[in-house]
Amino acid sequence: MQLIVDEGPQPRIDAYVAMRVPELSRSRIQVLIREQFILRNGAPVKPRDALAIGDCITLALPEAVPLEAAAQDIALEILHEDDDLLVINKAPGMVVHPAAGNPDGTLVNALLHHCHGRLSGIGGVERPGIVHRLDKDTSGCIVVAKSDAAHRALVEQFAERETMEKLYLCVTEGVPKPAADTLFTHIGRHPVNRQKMAVVNPPGGKPAITDYRVLAADAATVTALVLCHLHTGRTHQIRVHMHHRGTPLVGDPIYGKTSTISKQTGRLMLHAWRLSFQHPITGKQVRYESNIPLEFSSWLENAELPDWSG
Repeated sequence: MQLIVDEGPQPRIDAYVAMRVPELSRSRIQVLIREQFILRNGAPVKPRDALAIGDCITLALPEAVPLEAAAQDIALEILHEDDDLLVINKAPGMVVHPAAGNPDGTLVNALLHHCHGRLSGIGGVERPGIVHRLDKDTSGCIVVAKSDAAHRALVEQFAERETMEKLYLCVTEGVPKPAADTLFTHIGRHPVNRQKMAVVNPPGGKPAITDYRVLAADAATVTALVLCHLHTGRTHQIRVHMHHRGTPLVGDPIYGKTSTISKQTGRLMLHAWRLSFQHPITGKQVRYESNIPLEFSSWLENAELPDWSG
């Protein structure tokens, strides 16, 4: 993959690559730079090195390495599977990949069992096949790469977003106003609580764009079912944007509030409903839709769900 720096001023190279390729974490990018899988103008660099307009960054993701996560027989709801990818309807509460505090029971553990270890190795030993992420408490569509070629092509689509569409359903505390809007902010680490993300003033953070539309409002609970269309893929993007709008998500343990409706639903009310992308091998535009969880039922009664054209 090649990235041409065409706007200024530019941040350090690790921050720039993280902004352009959001599917790779900042720490992962720094490792790739140190191991010379990321070059500037064909030469090695350090993560903190600054960029200049016209610089050419090449990204060569490493070949697969032996897996360390254990295969576990965990049930998966598979929406599609072929030789190169799977699309999963991830259950709420399932962590995507092993990490501190969640060494097993993850989507990766389940995938290793289901695919008999045949997953792309580009994501490293802890994230085989993982192209993008969903929060632990978010349910819905997630695509997984079984081949390295598919992984590279999908990462590029997630970075460019020209052929990628991600639609989410959420329930908010309060009804967002106006009923439809585009939120365009910068999102970065919270200046005080480093476990949270927040809307920050530029040039801090990364650009974050979310279109939202209220599909149904419940006057009794003062809540709303909201459709969100992501144009960027920042950590906690919908949760942060809805909190910033003054209508945090129902059941959000980080940005929300304890309320009667949150206790009744018993979960974060965020669902990755629809996912569309260009198949990395065939080039065909494909669309997948996951069943909407039962916890959303009361809001769906008065909602008119859009078709794929929006």
